[in-house]
Amino acid sequence: MTSTIHRNASPAATPASALICRNCGADYPLGAQHACLACFGPLEIGYDAGRLGSVTRQDIEAGPHSIWRYAGLLPAGQDPATRVDSGTGMTPLIRADRLADRLGFTAPLWVKDDSANPTHSFKDRVVSVAITAARELGFRRIACASTGNLANSVAAHAARIGMESIVFVPSDLEPAKITQTAVYGGTLVAVEGSYDDVNRLCSELAETDEFESTAFVNVNVRPYYAEGSKTLGYEVAEQLGWRLPQQVVAPMASGSLLTKVHKAFKELAGIGLVESRDYRMYGAQSAGCSPIATAFEHGLDTVVPVKPTGIAKSLNIGNPADGPYALDAVRGTGGAMAHVDDEEIRAGIELLARTTGVFAETAGGVTVAVCKKLLESGRLDPSRETVLYNTGDGLKTLDAIAGRVAPTAVIAPTLKGMRAAGLL
Repeated sequence: MTSTIHRNASPAATPASALICRNCGADYPLGAQHACLACFGPLEIGYDAGRLGSVTRQDIEAGPHSIWRYAGLLPAGQDPATRVDSGTGMTPLIRADRLADRLGFTAPLWVKDDSANPTHSFKDRVVSVAITAARELGFRRIACASTGNLANSVAAHAARIGMESIVFVPSDLEPAKITQTAVYGGTLVAVEGSYDDVNRLCSELAETDEFESTAFVNVNVRPYYAEGSKTLGYEVAEQLGWRLPQQVVAPMASGSLLTKVHKAFKELAGIGLVESRDYRMYGAQSAGCSPIATAFEHGLDTVVPVKPTGIAKSLNIGNPADGPYALDAVRGTGGAMAHVDDEEIRAGIELLARTTGVFAETAGGVTVAVCKKLLESGRLDPSRETVLYNTGDGLKTLDAIAGRVAPTAVIAPTLKGMRAAGLL
């Protein structure tokens, strides 16, 4: 929590009604607060059911070709003049028939490809909502703790609107993500330690007087930030013709993305924008950092922190804030979780690329490989329509597969050279 809680000047303009503790249910006025004063549980946005229920399909379809078509279901940005809109959202939902054949699906398989966002990851969704809320709350600087993609997005959004930014990342981050963040010109701080060390530092900074005017998107304005992930659920339902898929496989770092897609599906059904149906949520983690999937595997309700390793650095959150809620979402829908090792992740990246033309970063390889693993173990049903979430671009994590792919042949510029290489 910040020492001074900024208040929303016009709460009536938003369908959001309060901040609700996810543990004890205590409620607080809308503002820059992320933890319950009674039990220290995490806060999330609560909504006025009547205002949500007034949103129609026609309202949404008449909106911009971005996440802001769902403004009536979000906690900020109801006034178009306050939105930070870089064209995020409405990314491709790809019918993946060749991948389905390789994996053994008999029902349709889809890939929601969020590498098509402006900074090439789903983090543009959460940042667009968070920075819009931050401006509405009166903050003058934007900041974050990041494993890479979030840093890219915060720096880019801040540059777009001329807002000061300061982002903190582990010093061993992939070089491409360092470069993509630095190019936008904000302050980039590399911290000697893991993401959890970085996040701990940012939580401490958010309490200081020096950072009172700074919105840390995943600390003091986290309740708003997290709601941006709901748009991944909204879009899939709309792109499927206003219906819910039967199964969803999503990568997990903090676990927030999976829980918010689940929340989006429940909201859409609850207000009548889609027909209610049973669906199953499946979570995917890297074996190098699998605290949530390990808790699921052992039937635990608590998530034991781990020290992250492995190539899927964008998922390397050893102490995931939303882990218990991801467990609830998966268990409550009859789904499952699994983790895969680095070799399986690399194979997943290649399989997705060679069957769909989508080059995913390591998190996408985790999703595909876990889908395959769950199918082989009988925990995921190949006869149910399924959506896989790819959350980032493979150009950000080239090192993961650089040694596995190369030119088919190196030849002289002659027909003889072609024949010598067996290409004619």
